Amino acid sequence: MEQYRYIAPCLFGLESVLSGEVKRMGGQEVNTFDGKVEFSGDAWMLARANLNLRTAERVLIKLGEFEAKTFDQLFEGVKKLPLEEWIGRRDAFPVKGHSLHSVLHSVPDCQRIIKKAAVERLKGKYGVSWFEETGPVHQLQFSILKDRATIMLDTSGAGLHKRGYRQNANEAPIKETLAAGMIDFARVKGDTVFYDPFCGSGTLLIEAAMKALNIPAGIGRKFAAQHWGCISESVWREERARGLDLIRRDAKFVGYGSDIDPNAVELALQNASKAKVAPRVRIRIRDVRDFRPVADHGVVVTNPPYGERLLNVSKAHELYQKMGEVFSPKPGLNYYIISPDEDFERIFGRRASKRRKLYNGMLKCQLFMYY
Repeated sequence: MEQYRYIAPCLFGLESVLSGEVKRMGGQEVNTFDGKVEFSGDAWMLARANLNLRTAERVLIKLGEFEAKTFDQLFEGVKKLPLEEWIGRRDAFPVKGHSLHSVLHSVPDCQRIIKKAAVERLKGKYGVSWFEETGPVHQLQFSILKDRATIMLDTSGAGLHKRGYRQNANEAPIKETLAAGMIDFARVKGDTVFYDPFCGSGTLLIEAAMKALNIPAGIGRKFAAQHWGCISESVWREERARGLDLIRRDAKFVGYGSDIDPNAVELALQNASKAKVAPRVRIRIRDVRDFRPVADHGVVVTNPPYGERLLNVSKAHELYQKMGEVFSPKPGLNYYIISPDEDFERIFGRRASKRRKLYNGMLKCQLFMYY
């Protein structure tokens, strides 16, 4: 069975989490780089990766890699790629990408050259002089880093963080892929008692429940490659069936969420229902000052409001102080708190057992882990 090379970009700081996901999923020849993981697999792996990866931003097919210091090199490199294996004569194939620390620094010019080379390649293969591009979209992506071009085909369409359950969100929600990474660091399992006292629209709660029950992250959405004529619908059908079969319906997980904002609580309840995990979560209106764990064990994973996001800095510091009081050290109870504030530990009142640098959008944060 033919093997392909895949690239899964991710948020900086989540590379090790994503690499572990890929390996457990059966990906071969897994290599980790800053902001991405590369691996090999067949067409079934393409569908499996899109359906199941929790921390990947998308799944790309790596078509080729070559030196490109001139536009001629870029043109000839693209023209040699077997684009016709994926792109049909009526398919759309727009181009986008980026260039960094390279001679070819103009993105619009690179887009134009890559498009021209793709057209020339496909003209020769299909014997036509013009492409209507009315069929399914095959998004060509390029990355030129230090004069080395990588040409890719996007199989996901909308970013994989768009699971389909969060059509509504409160102000400044955490990205689903970042939430999933935090859940992985917290080692949420099928029997975890989970807490988020700043639950907002429920993303951390829902991602924790989906991880604990082994619900495929993308089971509620569709992907660009589902519409491609080169991949059989049976591949997607079989992988969806496989994912559903692996759901752990007997898991004992329960999640407790709370927020001071009634509108946020209502959104969280709606989103949990869309994600089909509502029976596993309990969400209520409550101030963090009243936080009390319901058991003598469990894990708290939370994204409190902070100066750059919702509160002014002094209010955020007051909140951190109060958190330090109510999140008391107890055997069997661990805390994972994300914040961009380098003074968080001092204000919270305790040094973290471990810190992990993560990015919430463009904002550099730390995941403070207490265990």
